[in-house]
Amino acid sequence: MPTARRVLVTGATGQIGYMTFRRLLDQPEEYDACGLDRTRDASERVPDSWALDIPDDRFRVCDISDYAQVREAVEGMDVVVHLAADPGSGDWESLLTSNVIGTYNVFEACQDAGVRRIVAASSITVSQGHRAREPHRAMMERRHEDVPGDAPRVTVDMPAEPRGIYASTKVWTESLARTYSARGGLSCLCVRIGQVERDRPRPPQGADIYVSQRDIVQILERCIVADEGLMFGIFYGVSNNDLRWMDIETAGDVVGYMPQDRAEDGHDYDG
Repeated sequence: MPTARRVLVTGATGQIGYMTFRRLLDQPEEYDACGLDRTRDASERVPDSWALDIPDDRFRVCDISDYAQVREAVEGMDVVVHLAADPGSGDWESLLTSNVIGTYNVFEACQDAGVRRIVAASSITVSQGHRAREPHRAMMERRHEDVPGDAPRVTVDMPAEPRGIYASTKVWTESLARTYSARGGLSCLCVRIGQVERDRPRPPQGADIYVSQRDIVQILERCIVADEGLMFGIFYGVSNNDLRWMDIETAGDVVGYMPQDRAEDGHDYDG
């Protein structure tokens, strides 16, 4: 029998981290899953109706700004899904500690421990500048008459266009992925996560970058199990929204991502 992949999910008490952790934990024949966070308390983005069910023997309290703690946590892992971060508080010291130093620690510790793959959370905000320009702005604002039929998609081959320090820390994450994958031995995949809503986006703004809960978990899992020869990749993690300005076809071709949802399902945004 094949051995289950040993997977560590950082940020396991956050919304995306917990959903991902539970998805893996519920498949014990495929994954030997563990979670990590700086506290057992649910983050403020976790819906109030959720009761986090994380077994004690599957959870580690860890401050990712402490390299020694991170190095110990990643020992023996096959894959680390790195979701722990300051989600955009605007506090530079917090962003520096969590998103810059902490993310560096995760990459460095994984390389030192012989982890095979990191799946790291980037953010749709690294493309905010693209979104602010036409015709992508028209897509965001749902001005159908201003969207040409041949409107180009934004791809990951285009330069990042962050417009804030949080987004800039996610460009740092992507840069670390390029660096560590180029050194050899560590596969580094990044997902530019869209707007994960507790239910549905608030129309009209947000429908273009919406990603459902099950779609974001799907693309993260597809990255976990992607071909071992895939050493580097950046993918947009959004649902198949009607006015979507970013490329998700590459994620389908490379890792098999097949979004099941659209922001417009169940909504009349243009009525």
